Amino acid sequence: MNKPEVLAPAGSLEKLKTAIIFGADAVYLGGSKLNLRAFADNFSDEELKEGIEFAHDRGRKVYITLNVFPHNEDLKGLEEYLIKLYSLNVDAIIVSDPGIIMTAREVVPNLEIHLSTQANNVNWKSAIFWYNAGVKRIVLAREMSLEEIKEIREKLPQDCDIEAFVHGSMCMSYSGRCLLSNYMTGRDSNRGQCAQPCRYKYFLVEEKRPNQYFPVNEDEKGTYIFNSKDLCMIEHIPELVNAGINSFKIEGRMKSAYYVAAVVKSYREAVDSYFDNPEKYVFKKQWMNNLLRTSHRAYYTGFYFGDKDSQIYENSSYIRDFDIVGVVKGYNKESKEAIIEQRNKIFEGDTVEVLRPMGDNFEVKLNNLKDENGNTIEATPVAQMIYTAKTDLELKKNDMLIKSKEK
Repeated sequence: MNKPEVLAPAGSLEKLKTAIIFGADAVYLGGSKLNLRAFADNFSDEELKEGIEFAHDRGRKVYITLNVFPHNEDLKGLEEYLIKLYSLNVDAIIVSDPGIIMTAREVVPNLEIHLSTQANNVNWKSAIFWYNAGVKRIVLAREMSLEEIKEIREKLPQDCDIEAFVHGSMCMSYSGRCLLSNYMTGRDSNRGQCAQPCRYKYFLVEEKRPNQYFPVNEDEKGTYIFNSKDLCMIEHIPELVNAGINSFKIEGRMKSAYYVAAVVKSYREAVDSYFDNPEKYVFKKQWMNNLLRTSHRAYYTGFYFGDKDSQIYENSSYIRDFDIVGVVKGYNKESKEAIIEQRNKIFEGDTVEVLRPMGDNFEVKLNNLKDENGNTIEATPVAQMIYTAKTDLELKKNDMLIKSKEK
């Protein structure tokens, strides 16, 4: 068995570093052009250089998304952009459009190409077509069963990788092939600007019977007839490995650094645990607990075992039971004081949970809060302020502090 890569989203430089610190083998991100997250904190050239160096210094990889379906005007400057990415030593580009693939083969022939899930590859003949066109890795469409994936793996050349989404938001259409956003808001989902109208609330009304609502609705508030649950395959690592998937992809470039840390940590530990001893592999509840505490919709297993119970009809809201409240920047063992960067407000004496790259979560109480100047404070109201807090247990740099909203 080949150990699969854990591939994490990186919507910003901070999230890139978080993903790698918490165990990702590789990250994918958008540069300044041609990626499908136009509203993410996409990377400037300087940030991209810093992020690639940070990853490579730790033996990890960086993939750049150029996965839009470009119109003519989007192709301006494409050659120069590809050459720039190659000069920055990116490990691969993720592409859906044949024109961009052809251009990349011409101007940067040694740059590895991955086929985006936007290309909707759902069969082995198409996969071989793209492989023969110079694609090194096929990112499969989400709309595939494990049995279909196994067949593709068996019929593809061994030096062609397959990558599949294992966690995150699902699209109501074949991976972004949707015009609903264009029609309703003028924002093109295939060029990185989706407004997610599939999450809106709808009623069904027949045109000649205005104000008469037909019973597609689940209750008097309407129904979310297009709204999908979120994918989560953390409980099925053995099946994913045995299907021959080379890379486990996590969705979420628009999600928080806390989401990235918690999800990467769980999948990292699950994959490592399975490969340590496949025959005695035991799923740990803590992995799912980490995922349940991040912002998410109700989970399901996507199309892997058949499309079952995939819609949420009651609402389109995320479940957000926990918030990140701080990131540890250092710890003084003599004074037992942690140096913390604020992410959400906390108060003197609050108990928080510690999420760290390795090891189980645990709780600590934050006492004797002080600001940067050493003044005693009762709370941390200023965004990203630096403060100190006494803790009975030692904290480490990059520990994330999270807190239940109920507390």
